[in-house]
Amino acid sequence: MSEKIRGLLDRIRAFMESDVYTLEQETSPKSFFSILPELEQKRMKVKEMGLWTPQVPEAWGGLGLSLAEFGQISEVLGRSPYGLFIFNCNAPDAGNIEVLISQGTEEQQERFLRPLLAGAIRSCFSMTEPEHAGSNPVEMSTTAVEVGDEYMINGHKWFTTAADGAAFAIVMAVTDPLAESPYARASQIIVPTDTPGFQRVRNISVMGEEGEGWMSHGEIVYENCRVPKSNLLGDQGAGFAVAQERLATGRIHHCMRWIGICERAFEMMCERAVTRRIGSAAPLATKQTIQNWIAESRADIDAS
Repeated sequence: MSEKIRGLLDRIRAFMESDVYTLEQETSPKSFFSILPELEQKRMKVKEMGLWTPQVPEAWGGLGLSLAEFGQISEVLGRSPYGLFIFNCNAPDAGNIEVLISQGTEEQQERFLRPLLAGAIRSCFSMTEPEHAGSNPVEMSTTAVEVGDEYMINGHKWFTTAADGAAFAIVMAVTDPLAESPYARASQIIVPTDTPGFQRVRNISVMGEEGEGWMSHGEIVYENCRVPKSNLLGDQGAGFAVAQERLATGRIHHCMRWIGICERAFEMMCERAVTRRIGSAAPLATKQTIQNWIAESRADIDAS
């Protein structure tokens, strides 16, 4: 680990201890929108500390970290549900930022990317469909048909993360249904969420919670939703390739984030085991089953 990353990790860990974990205690179990003012205060503090958007190239105002370096940062930020959002490196915004930097036109970058980098707006990524397996992104029914200077989009999406309150969606839609390669049939198109025909039906319940705002997954219907052709992100028919560009790196961030929250849960379990007493003297940690649970959990985290 470089001295640069070691120093960043020390600063971020200290901030998580002083500002983020305490915020959890103050705001749980309030809704996202009700605690947004407090989250924005923490985001402003992160900006002042020079730690904003660590995954973004320096030319765009970030720290310019490599994938491996950002993975280490993600593990620490992932220890809290608020961590990545407070540092503006949360999904799906982080992935949308990535593709807007690499694929966006100057007009798209000015209108959509810069406000996203500033944390002034949120976005969503609309790919998965209820009618098809989400693990196979070449299979989709949503279409974007050229009508004059516009695309007319019709389709049904769900698990569109953070659609609730997002300013725009990046939508995967079939533009070239007759393309010989199934990987060249879909394109990515930017759709502002106030476009007529864009309808967020609901937030989908996940483990009994519908969530709200960034902490939600939306069901979306596109019905004769028209946007200019200039909203095409990258080349027509390159939607699958562009999706892999953001998803391949995103998988690393997500895995490291989950390791982070697992480590924190493990620490809480161990603390409980040695402080919770049974009867007059023996703590839970003296019980074989508890010891087995701790050992198995440690092995599972290390194996990940």
